[in-house]
Formats: sequence, structure tokens, C-alpha cells
Amino acid sequence: MPISAVLFDLDDTLLWDERSVEEAFRYTCEAAGSSVNPQELEAAVRNEARSLYESYDTFPFTKLIGINPFEALWGNFTAGEQPEFRQLEQLAPVYRKESWRRGLAALGVEDEALAETLAAKFAAERRSRPYIYEETLQILNELRGKYKLLLLTNGCPALQQEKLDGVPELVPYFDHIVISGKFGKGKPDAGIFEHALSLLDTSAEEAVMVGDKLTTDILGGLGAGLTTVWINRTAKADDPEIKPDYVIRSLSELLPLIKIL
Repeated sequence: MPISAVLFDLDDTLLWDERSVEEAFRYTCEAAGSSVNPQELEAAVRNEARSLYESYDTFPFTKLIGINPFEALWGNFTAGEQPEFRQLEQLAPVYRKESWRRGLAALGVEDEALAETLAAKFAAERRSRPYIYEETLQILNELRGKYKLLLLTNGCPALQQEKLDGVPELVPYFDHIVISGKFGKGKPDAGIFEHALSLLDTSAEEAVMVGDKLTTDILGGLGAGLTTVWINRTAKADDPEIKPDYVIRSLSELLPLIKIL
């Protein structure tokens, strides 16, 4: 059966989120002052942020929806119907400051005012850096009109919408946009894939899922019966438990692949 629809992940598939986060950390840590090693501070804050994030009662929900600790370092969680989003909205300012305070403390720096300054700077730096891969718009142009296109992304509705607002030229390519925080479950749950297919009025056999994360995009796509394409730009290690149907290094390889499916 020929392919009629392509589902895309957003972060690190179409948007270069990893670069945005890395640059935000770099510029923020460099602003901590000459007495602090920027690389050591970044490592400490990343570690403390993960640990603190996982200690909250909201962690099972954020894991279900697919919201990572570094998104919570700049997201405000102002949208989403679930009560957990209101908890996250209240927690976020405390979490941001405390992550930086603990990171500084791990390096022997006890300075709450600096922690608050750096927390605000990181959020501003990340917010100002919406990057897309250079081939993103080219491949979407090639696919538009030939296939139904759907964006399937994990995350908080407010935060994912803010990312999309940062690259407004991206949105018009898609027939539908599905955000896990609106649906109530995230990838790899089969339900969100089935919901996406129903919006497109397409069967799993006619659809391709393209994403960078084996544990969400590929595992979920396989479970829902879609053909899966793992975009592995940075030569990440294979997972013997999760076998994508195809592997590409760049989105530019996608159209020739879809044509032969």
C-alpha cells in the first residue's frame, strides 16, 4: 500500500532544540563570573535540575506527557487542562531558581541573587534561540501537496506553541498539529498515534513516522503499526530492543526513501 501521510516529531527532528539548549547554557554559565568555571557549572546545573525535577509529585505526569527537565528551566506551563499543569505553573519559578542555586552550591558558590539572575537569563537565552535545521523547510516543501503532513510532538501545549511561534513559517505545512499535553498522553503511547491517524483519515500501513528519539518516536510508531524512520544526525548508538524500519542521517534523505516505500 503506498504511503499517503508523513508524521513528524518536532524537537531535534525539525527544530534544532539541542543547539538552543546548549547555547542557552553556555551564555548563561559564562555570565556567572570569572570565579566560576562555565563548563563545571553547566554540568552541575544539569545534574541538579534532573534530580530536583524527578523529586516532584508532578514527575510521573511530565514523564507521561514527555516534558524534560530542561524545558522546565524556561517553560511557564500556562496552558493545558490537566491539574498537573497548574502545579507545574506554580513550581516552575521555584524550580528554575533552585536548580541554579544548587548548581552554584555544588561548586562552592552560595549566592541566591546570582542564582535568580542566572535562572532568568537562561530562560531568556533559550527563548531567543529558535533554530531549525537548514534542510527542514526544503523537505517540507517537497512533501507538501504530495502527502498529508502531521506534526506529533510531546510536551506542554504552551511551551510547544511558543517554539512554533518562534518559527512561524513551519506551521502552515501541516494539516494537523498534535501536542501530547493537549491529548493527555505522549509518545510512545499508541493512543496518540491512533489519534493522529484518525485526524488524517489514514491507516497505519499508509503512514510514516519520522523522529530522532528511539524510545518515543520509533518505539511508539512501531507499536502503532507505522513505518518508522529514525533520523540519527549525531551517530547515536543503536538500541537492540528498538529497531526502526529505516535510518537516515539528514531529512534530505527522506523523500527518495518515501518514494520507494
